[in-house]
Amino acid sequence: MIITIVAYKGGVGKTTTAIHLACYLQKKAPTLLIDGDANRSALGWAQRGILPFKVVDERQGPKFARQFEHIVIDTAARPGADDLKAIAEGCDLMIIPSSPDALAMEALAQTVEAMRELGADQYRILITLTSPKPNKDAELARATLTEAGLPVFESEIRRLLAFQRAALVGVPVYEVKDSMAKIAWRCYEAVGHEVLA
Repeated sequence: MIITIVAYKGGVGKTTTAIHLACYLQKKAPTLLIDGDANRSALGWAQRGILPFKVVDERQGPKFARQFEHIVIDTAARPGADDLKAIAEGCDLMIIPSSPDALAMEALAQTVEAMRELGADQYRILITLTSPKPNKDAELARATLTEAGLPVFESEIRRLLAFQRAALVGVPVYEVKDSMAKIAWRCYEAVGHEVLA
């Protein structure tokens, strides 16, 4: 399975999603993460510590891809129309992470519109960086997206410091010493389960 993670807006958990989805898939079959973002955030994460899967940059991807059953691609932020078309045609599933705030939702709307113009429908929206109740932003975002007939993951990713700690030391979130690490990992386990269902 080839999965791409795409976002028009930075700071919505694109690389965190790529890393943790690859962790989940690696537990099922050999998984490769290809870092296609100019910032090389996934490669930086891997270089700071140890991840349970191989991470390469996009130029190395073709060499290694045939050795793996699953490939997760962390794409460049705000891909142009031609890049988005190539991404959509070259994957089995495109995951579009978005936090539920107004600016991220506007960027998400642009991404979805671009997907519609391309006639691409193999995407799902992942609501990220959600705040605990009584905050209702995620609930309202989900209702808006569902009413618009858009494909949305049932699972969502909570805003937790454990993810930042994991990035700082270069490990999956389930390996950090943080009281919320298990909850953080369960968020991505639920997403992975939906992906493979």
